[in-house]
Amino acid sequence: MQKVMKYNLILLLATILFAACTNNQNMKTTVPKISGFPVGEANTAYAQYFSGKSWVAPLTSNKDLNVPVSNVTFEPGCRNNWHSHTSGQILIGVGGVGYYQERGKAAVRMTEGTVVEIAPNTEHWHGAAPDSWFSHLAIIGNPQINKNTWLEPVSNEEYAAAINQK
Repeated sequence: MQKVMKYNLILLLATILFAACTNNQNMKTTVPKISGFPVGEANTAYAQYFSGKSWVAPLTSNKDLNVPVSNVTFEPGCRNNWHSHTSGQILIGVGGVGYYQERGKAAVRMTEGTVVEIAPNTEHWHGAAPDSWFSHLAIIGNPQINKNTWLEPVSNEEYAAAINQK
């Protein structure tokens, strides 16, 4: 009887520990709802250009309009590499807190309603604050001729300096 009780207790503790670990893993990968836009799918196509995880939800599909718009969601601390677009980009903050920075300039803190217009061939990065999820709408200028040039990752030192600017 003692062996059975001991076995059941060990089994119960193992089950609780497994459930806690599984729940903790789910909490890390579950994207919170921070805007009225869909989160979309994991951004695996461009994951190599991001530090951390991001998700993309295309919001427009009519090719005749020629205005692609996507909702991009970043986990806390995630940012993309320095990059540029040959025909520019517009970002509109829709949830959480994030940052946008042009090379050589002060970072812009982005929240819901912040609009950033990025001129063609401007090297920049954007992403989430270290303690907040962040979503923005990304609108690509002249998509038929717009090309991305991906550059080096934003270093931890550059990121820390950007978010700590006053």
